[in-house]
Amino acid sequence: MPRQSVTPELLRAWWAHKQGLLEPLVSATPAAVLARAGWARSVAGAGPYLTLHARAGLSREAVDAAVAAVEIHELPAARSCTYVLPASDYALALTLAAAAGDGEMKLALKLGVTPKEVDALCDAVVLALKNGPAEPDRIRATVGPKARSLGADGRRKGLASTLPLALDRLQVSGHIRRLPINGRLDQQRYRYALWQPNPLKNCKLSSAEAYAALARLYFQWIGPATPAEFQWFSGLGVKTAADALASLGLVPLETGSDRLLFPHDLDALWSFKPPADPVYRLVSSLDSLVLLRRDHRSLMDPADLDRSLELAHGPAALSSLADLPCHAILDRGRLVGLWDYDPASESIVCLSFIQRNKNLDAAIKNTEEYVRTQLGDARSFSLDSPKSRVRRLAALRTGGGIKAA
Repeated sequence: MPRQSVTPELLRAWWAHKQGLLEPLVSATPAAVLARAGWARSVAGAGPYLTLHARAGLSREAVDAAVAAVEIHELPAARSCTYVLPASDYALALTLAAAAGDGEMKLALKLGVTPKEVDALCDAVVLALKNGPAEPDRIRATVGPKARSLGADGRRKGLASTLPLALDRLQVSGHIRRLPINGRLDQQRYRYALWQPNPLKNCKLSSAEAYAALARLYFQWIGPATPAEFQWFSGLGVKTAADALASLGLVPLETGSDRLLFPHDLDALWSFKPPADPVYRLVSSLDSLVLLRRDHRSLMDPADLDRSLELAHGPAALSSLADLPCHAILDRGRLVGLWDYDPASESIVCLSFIQRNKNLDAAIKNTEEYVRTQLGDARSFSLDSPKSRVRRLAALRTGGGIKAA
């Protein structure tokens, strides 16, 4: 009997299933959750905590303990972007970061910095950290003139001194790692420590092998996906991305579809039965369900595509935005609402695209209590503050500027 077309509802639920967002991952460790759902984008916001809480109900304390035990870590990876990822992927992430190149060093060369100078500074930093972890100011004081200011020109271009060059290079090479000052992932103050043993010590991955390994993980996390979606996530060129996919044995979701997945996943998808009842999850605006493919439109019902939100620059249709402007409420993979946290009232403010009900209210209350008692706030990224959120909160509260056309 020929297969029928995959419906949007089935596809959304399948993605949610792959991501661990349908049934709670009971007793799963933070590392196990990230191995299944994919690397959690880290921009000094609450995203990694929300990722782990939505899937496994993990407390902030459990996540921070996993960070302290180096079972998970925040590292530069694909496109040199930072992610929180499991120990099993440390070597791969650093190999990818190295292959992405050092954009700041290119800028530094224009400011008169030489590679030899940075090499000497790296040696001095490693020596300084032999006495234990240290914050940048202490490292700067210890290495002395080997770390120098790049003057007004450097400050204008976002590179005030040579020390960040050395710290970044030593992180990518696995010689040092950065530790959040208070052990939390939702802040941007760090100490640096020697990393022993170096996670790259026995790694012999070539760049091409690393790209293929990333592609395999990617389609395990979020298949079916398109080559273009993988290319965006990986930051690779068209040919290099195609080469990475070539050995995976991916097949089209349907005849003529550009969405690809593993053959065993295709078989599993056709036998997959989505839950009959709603499964509400409150996740970050940068949740891997959304960010891996960077296509929240595919998670929306057609009736919701014309909804608009009042942003700082005026109203904008949600379907026209590259990324979600607020955190997301999901039901079996469908985007059914938006939310943000208001520290002043210690409450979640949300707009639902569907009729509110007791199960949705319970999911909102659960996340609200988690944010209030364990996080204190739910910033999307480092510069997201209660002040910058005022207009969004007002729109969510009143529905002002949010409507179906």
